[in-house]
Amino acid sequence: MLSSGLLARAEIKVVVEHNDNDSATSSFSFKTIPPLAPAHAGTRAQIVLLDGEQDENGAGPEALMDGRLPEGQDEPSGNFFFRSGSDGGRLLLDLRGRTDVKEVNTFSWHPGTRGPQVYTLYGLEDAGQNRNERPPKSTDPTTVGWKVLAKVDARPANGPVGGQYGVRIFDPESPLGRFHYLLFDVLPTEKSDAFGNTFFSEIEVVDADGKRVQGSLGGEGCSEVLDIGEGSYQITLDTCDTPDLTGWSRTNLAPVIREWYPRLVKLLPSEGYVAPTNVSVRFSETYRGVAATSGNRIQCAAKWFRANLQGEAIGSVVHELVHVVQEYGRARRENPEATRSPGWLVEGLADYIRWFLYEPQSHGADLVWMKQRKNLQLRHDAGYRVTANFLDWVTRKYDKDIIPQLNAAMRAGKYRESIWKERAGHTLEELGAEWKQGVEAELTPGTAPPKQ
Repeated sequence: MLSSGLLARAEIKVVVEHNDNDSATSSFSFKTIPPLAPAHAGTRAQIVLLDGEQDENGAGPEALMDGRLPEGQDEPSGNFFFRSGSDGGRLLLDLRGRTDVKEVNTFSWHPGTRGPQVYTLYGLEDAGQNRNERPPKSTDPTTVGWKVLAKVDARPANGPVGGQYGVRIFDPESPLGRFHYLLFDVLPTEKSDAFGNTFFSEIEVVDADGKRVQGSLGGEGCSEVLDIGEGSYQITLDTCDTPDLTGWSRTNLAPVIREWYPRLVKLLPSEGYVAPTNVSVRFSETYRGVAATSGNRIQCAAKWFRANLQGEAIGSVVHELVHVVQEYGRARRENPEATRSPGWLVEGLADYIRWFLYEPQSHGADLVWMKQRKNLQLRHDAGYRVTANFLDWVTRKYDKDIIPQLNAAMRAGKYRESIWKERAGHTLEELGAEWKQGVEAELTPGTAPPKQ
């Protein structure tokens, strides 16, 4: 733990605590830095990217004030970070009125040089004459009314830099001050390569009442919370970044989530397991790809979804909800020696539920689909749709309960190939070879057409 009194006022202190890669857990437990405070029920603050470029693989700045921390040490979609290779940037926090700020805490997590934090924190009481509440990178904030509250450099003097960091900025005797705006001027931790921009997980502003100032969910009515299973689960549909998708998400996607999230929990049980009760599905303009899951947060690429609303859009969310329920990373977080689940099986299982249970009528992974593919890699461990087809075949021919058994083993960090022999009477290689032979026979020209 490092502690130092800093610049703007001698009594303001900065405490930096570091959990290395071996000791870091999803609870973000530190020796003296407290866990996230309960949220204040008042007006929500808004955090925006003022200068610099967000990395398209990460979450938007609003994720920094959602009261949620990432589940693992390398989850881009669970953190905000500036574009790889860039020189950092500035984040502006509008507290929506003058607020007595008791302390500011920031959290980050990455196994490498993106773990530590390097930034300067400024405060502005209010906008006005000779004051600029939105100073660009080229402007020294102190010349336009801002006060320096703290300079933070969490990089350790020696030893590994990767891991989990907590930074606490506070005054032991009184609040930091009354501010309308806070400004974070962020720098990369190193410039020897393109990967020095910190994975920021959460920014916590605590007011004089000891409550956490909540982040804004965006414009009026842009976010809907689905209460599912008589309040057992709450799933937030966030279209604040994509208002054109609000109607579709509520009319088309919400009913599927209401029905299928509880079904997924029942399909994938294990001893003592309790599925996440709070899940968010966010549509992002900056995220590229299709969709990604980080713990209980799903991020969806708006561009891809707009092009697939009448096709694969809903099914892709079902696939990601399977990942939320799988929670295979939990075992390794609790026990570093736990067996890592094979990626081909993780994705194949999610696609099996999607294509063979949720939407079998779409023929997205069966022989109809295979018949339309050229140069298809027929390997049981190819992942996604091909592995889904293999799992469906094993389920129908050898063991109808093998899916929940495989899931329970992976969730416990105890997956082993001998499960296939124990459950299906054949080794994984033997099963893969038999399945491949049958599929090839079905796909050979001149044979009977595949069953619909």
